[in-house]
Amino acid sequence: MTYKITALPGDGIGPEILEGSIEILELLSKKFNFDYEIDTKDFGGIAIDKHGEPLPPETLTACQNSDAILLGAVGGPKWTDPKNRPEHGLLGIRKALNLFANIRPTIVTESTAHLSPLKEELVKGTDFIIVRELTGGLYFGEPKYFDDEKAIDTLAYTKEEITRIAHVAFQLATKRNKIVTSVDKENVLSSSKLWRQTLEQVSKEYPDVTLNHLLVDACSMHLITNPKQFDVIVTENLFGDILSDEASVIPGSLGLSPSASFGENGPSLYEPIHGSAPDIAGQNKANPSGMLLSLAMCIRESLHQPECAQYLEDIVFRTIKKGIATKDLGGNNSTSEVFEAIKNNI
Repeated sequence: MTYKITALPGDGIGPEILEGSIEILELLSKKFNFDYEIDTKDFGGIAIDKHGEPLPPETLTACQNSDAILLGAVGGPKWTDPKNRPEHGLLGIRKALNLFANIRPTIVTESTAHLSPLKEELVKGTDFIIVRELTGGLYFGEPKYFDDEKAIDTLAYTKEEITRIAHVAFQLATKRNKIVTSVDKENVLSSSKLWRQTLEQVSKEYPDVTLNHLLVDACSMHLITNPKQFDVIVTENLFGDILSDEASVIPGSLGLSPSASFGENGPSLYEPIHGSAPDIAGQNKANPSGMLLSLAMCIRESLHQPECAQYLEDIVFRTIKKGIATKDLGGNNSTSEVFEAIKNNI
């Protein structure tokens, strides 16, 4: 079988980290004997420049017809029109492909614990996943508008949307340490009351999994004071956006964090969680680790090559342990030097 991958380099540092990662994929495919083809398309700011919109129809069609999507980064200060921003392409692709579940692992290995802004003994051995509902809540609710005097956003969830994301979390937990922490604001928000009620109902289908509830403000504190307590965290769109960015700092750099977005059917989207970093774009300074770990998630989940995925993850962390790393990880190496070190270990 030949897997179809759509590559979306995007903006800022996106093209350089994705290009190097695709070169790594080529080496891995030969070593582990699988076939793929890549179709590269414009997306985000560069698509606005070339096509007038962040998600051109040709790009969306390619994504819909692929097995997986690899995204570099999107956005930058160049694009200021509030009605036509690069990030609107991301919202559009999530909606069109029904990518309702965002999965963000946070892992602190022995080789990276010293990089954390928190004490090593607090973070070493941290290994949890945040499951974020991605197509509901404030980001998509209607009505939505603003003018100079008033602005409205709508926070709405259906029981079906909550049930769907809850099953993703519980299914992940069954393969891990069997603990789900549901995060809401049940003491204030009506949507959170439905959220908590629905999680309790879904939990009955998973008797081996323990369900805990935390208010979002308490969770934000626990992530810092005791991150090792968590296994799988599940939460709504806005809370998940904020908490997953908070969690991404625990390993010591945004550049270490991968993510994947899944739908019920169709392709999944894989991207590092860092932004487009326009201040260092094109300077060979970007940390490619998040992109490479996102590639590993793609290889595991969409290309069905778990041994290859583990092999790549091990090489990435081993390379960091050797001190071959970009400046954000305390190293002095360039992007291309990190890629070269990884290639030499394949």
